[in-house]
Amino acid sequence: MASLIPGNPTPLGEHTWRVLGRNPGMMTGPGTNSYLYGRDALTVIDPGPVDQEHLKALLAAARELGKPINQVIVTHTHRDHSPGALAIVAATGARCLGPFVPDDGLQDETWQADQVLREGDVVDCGGVGLSVIETPGHVNNHLCYLTDEGLLFTGDHLIQGSTVVIAPPSGSMQAYFASLKKLMGRGITLMAPGHGDVIANPDESLAQTLAHRQKREDKVYDKLPPAPSPLAELVKAVYDDVPVFLHGVAQFSLHAHLIKLAEDGKARETESGWQRSE
Repeated sequence: MASLIPGNPTPLGEHTWRVLGRNPGMMTGPGTNSYLYGRDALTVIDPGPVDQEHLKALLAAARELGKPINQVIVTHTHRDHSPGALAIVAATGARCLGPFVPDDGLQDETWQADQVLREGDVVDCGGVGLSVIETPGHVNNHLCYLTDEGLLFTGDHLIQGSTVVIAPPSGSMQAYFASLKKLMGRGITLMAPGHGDVIANPDESLAQTLAHRQKREDKVYDKLPPAPSPLAELVKAVYDDVPVFLHGVAQFSLHAHLIKLAEDGKARETESGWQRSE
């Protein structure tokens, strides 16, 4: 695996380079991965948060590669992925392509796409293509991008070394399961995630993620009492294998699992909390 060095352009393929952002943290791991993709011109995928040093690193990488930046694409509009687009546009005149912005209070409200991308769109990136795949789940506007060479830019749909948070209302566990299954058997050879190192075993990783999420859902149902229980209590039983300091974050995904169980007719919400539907 290529080393993760902030600001250093690391080649991942003939037309792909990664530039790690300087925003490490509990939710971002080593930081946000920005990618440069293109043959004759470069598209920046997920420019990250507003950060002048990261902007300088991306511009310096483009100069080193001898290719102009003419596009910015984002996988979704969480604030660790898209806000850096404005500075790149100001510096290069690049156009922006990507998803709509959900109205849930958790998004980058500065993001404005010159072209909103949809399932099946193919974007020309300086002579090589990116196919758009709608992958709602982590958030309902999430997109993945598949290169002609079989490399998939996964954003926060799949990340290396951890599972992603599914936070309702714009996050949906039902949609996440469906989006994971949608990617299987598509000839993906490598995954370039929004956080962490590359994923070299795509179909195996998809299968493992599905199995992990299903195992967690089974545990949610197993721990769900016949009488209503609030999320703050349920998380202690369902995520007893996770450090307590992460339980606040885990409640988001727990809530998403419970909503999915309700959609499947197995759980219901009351004023006092969640319970089995029987």
